[in-house]
Amino acid sequence: MTTQSTPEYANQRERMLAGELYVANDPQLQELNMRKRRLVHAINNSAYDAFDERKALFTELFGAFGEGGFIEPPFNCDYGCNITVGKNFYANMDCIFLDVAPITIGDRVFFGPRVNLLTPYHPIDADVRSSGPEGALPITIGDDVWFGGNVTVCPGVTIGSDVVIGAGSVVVKDIPSHSVAVGNPCRVVREIGDTDREYWERKAAEYHAWKDAVTHAGKSED
Repeated sequence: MTTQSTPEYANQRERMLAGELYVANDPQLQELNMRKRRLVHAINNSAYDAFDERKALFTELFGAFGEGGFIEPPFNCDYGCNITVGKNFYANMDCIFLDVAPITIGDRVFFGPRVNLLTPYHPIDADVRSSGPEGALPITIGDDVWFGGNVTVCPGVTIGSDVVIGAGSVVVKDIPSHSVAVGNPCRVVREIGDTDREYWERKAAEYHAWKDAVTHAGKSED
């Protein structure tokens, strides 16, 4: 005897966020996409110095936009509401976040230009693919991460904390914390360790000493 089970998901959006196949031309999803279009249009057409306006628009667009966040326009995404960004985030121009599944970004993350975070996937079988269903898997990025320009992160990838991803990399698998990773496909080339921290702390100390000297020299001239 066959029993009919209760559907696990109430609508297309729930299926989409769960990583199951769904169809995008759903009225609820189209409404969310139109909301995104309105906000992204306002962001990308704002005045060059409208920093507070853009901050408010990104706060409305995203599920969360942490204090100190800054994104250079132009920018685009699928829905916006599935993006969560931590504190002191920076993204350079032309970044695209396709947030069909959730995109979660930690604190103190910096992106170069044209970074792509792509959560959607499409069926390998051509007949199924052309019939409409698609899916998505979440992307998660930890704290203290830096991406060079033109980095692409693929569906379902988790990147740890204290990570550097080299320019032009295509990240198809998880990257562990405390790593430098580069390439297509992106691979870990070495760990980030005490030698790196000591070198960059020394360089930072040199910079601050120079800055203090310049500041004091300027005051003495006054």
